[in-house]
Amino acid sequence: MIKNYIKLMRPKHYLKNGLILAPLFFSKEINILNKIIDVLFAFLAFSLISSTIYIINDTMDAEKDRQHPKKCKRPIASGQISKRNAIIFSIFLFILSLTFHYFGNRNKLFSISTIYLISYFFINLSYSLGLKNKPILDLVLLSAGFLLRVLYGGEITDVPISYWLYLIVITFSFYMGFGKRRGELEIKGDKNTREVLKKYSYEFLDKKMSIFMALTLVFYSLWTVDKKTTDVVGSDLFIWTVPLVIIIFLRYSYVIELGESDGDPVEVLLSDKVLISLVIVYILVTIIFFYKNFIF
Repeated sequence: MIKNYIKLMRPKHYLKNGLILAPLFFSKEINILNKIIDVLFAFLAFSLISSTIYIINDTMDAEKDRQHPKKCKRPIASGQISKRNAIIFSIFLFILSLTFHYFGNRNKLFSISTIYLISYFFINLSYSLGLKNKPILDLVLLSAGFLLRVLYGGEITDVPISYWLYLIVITFSFYMGFGKRRGELEIKGDKNTREVLKKYSYEFLDKKMSIFMALTLVFYSLWTVDKKTTDVVGSDLFIWTVPLVIIIFLRYSYVIELGESDGDPVEVLLSDKVLISLVIVYILVTIIFFYKNFIF
């Protein structure tokens, strides 16, 4: 029973909430204990409110999910958890999320960070209620979710965010969004359960993935040579991570086209050992660049 509720929360998707840690990490203030505690509470708050949305979405889509080759195994669609119990559980997680937010927000419930958190909830609620069936708008809402994660993390830790980072997150999230739809088209049965897929073509999605991949790489490259970045890193050598990022993008696109995942960023990442290895190498290299003085 407990296992089904954990599955309902989709904890592996909490990887997306790693973006909340990005502003603090790139500011090199991650050695400040109070900020570490605040951002960990923020991570938990955002993760639980994400789970709340997943549960609401699964409850609303239960009938359609039963017709899907993979989604039919979800706890609500398979009948392992009733809709009533799922909604009660989602309310509990929502309250728990606000509690963690309160502690991470220095014992304040209402602030700008609260607006970001609640905005995420209502944007995704509107997505679940029907806007996910509106082409382009569906991807705008998905992209907004990634941007709100970064804004929330920056506000909670009181860390200014680079404009380049904003642009990177926006374009990268659109790239992942179009990739998600591209991956879903590859899954037999998705067109019957997701109406918006009937309005997208492979050609359109492939072109948009290429455009947003190129934009993300341009913005990332400019960020690595920006004076603020080089000052934080202590050198201009961070630009040498660009080739690695290019390889990661190419591998990600390759995995999408293989059609072995449903296109969700987390599923794509976890489905390919090479991609996982490349991302781990990037993270380690970035840690060395930003925190070499603490490591060596």
